[in-house]
Amino acid sequence: MFGVVPKVFWNKLTPADEANRIELGLNCLLIKTEDNNILVDTGVGEKIDEKFGEIYKVDKSKDLIRSLEDAGLSPENIDYVINTHLHFDHAGGNTRVKGENIVPSFPDAEHVIQRGEWEDALNPNERTQASYLKENLLPIQEAGLLQLVDGDTEILPGIKVIVTRGHTKNHQSVLIESQGKRALYLGDLIPTTAHIKVPYVMGYDLYPLETIETKKEILDKAVQEQWLLIFEHDPKIGMGYLEKREGKFKLRPIS
Repeated sequence: MFGVVPKVFWNKLTPADEANRIELGLNCLLIKTEDNNILVDTGVGEKIDEKFGEIYKVDKSKDLIRSLEDAGLSPENIDYVINTHLHFDHAGGNTRVKGENIVPSFPDAEHVIQRGEWEDALNPNERTQASYLKENLLPIQEAGLLQLVDGDTEILPGIKVIVTRGHTKNHQSVLIESQGKRALYLGDLIPTTAHIKVPYVMGYDLYPLETIETKKEILDKAVQEQWLLIFEHDPKIGMGYLEKREGKFKLRPIS
């Protein structure tokens, strides 16, 4: 999760267990408008086997569907799913097992994905093939629920995807605007609050130098325009506002 940063530094921020694992959140985002319910990313989903669950120590005490139910929604109430990218921990919940088949989890939702990300996911290389699982993707296409976009795109009034390259070539974040205020769901551009430090870049990032440049641009905008930043993988802090003091970024978390 921290690439070339030595463990002696990052372990102070996110202590590792005996298997060198750190605690991470799977913080999907629900956006509600007057007319639509939009879900951003879907976590690892329910299709994981025992081996996968043990390797990653997945806590299944609460899942995405139950979280939606707590918000008074069913999968059929979701109108759009936006995937920041298609790695298994961001798109695993796109599909579920039904009988002997794998079907879309959100049967009435348009799934918004960058065209380049979709093509990369279906044609992985030796490094990326373990992250892209076709069972999370192809049932969406077969059901006619795929909406491919090219570059920065307004999905609905006040909801826009912006390309934030680095983690993958076509990774996208979600910019939300309402009543003159803005929020940004960062995805894996800045997965946790520990990654606000510009050099703290994941070993998973395919283009780490692009990650650094994109982070600097986004962080500066977030300070200048007072964006609410939403962190997908932080286990304790879901969101906050950024300040810059003495040349260093400082986060003011909010509940």
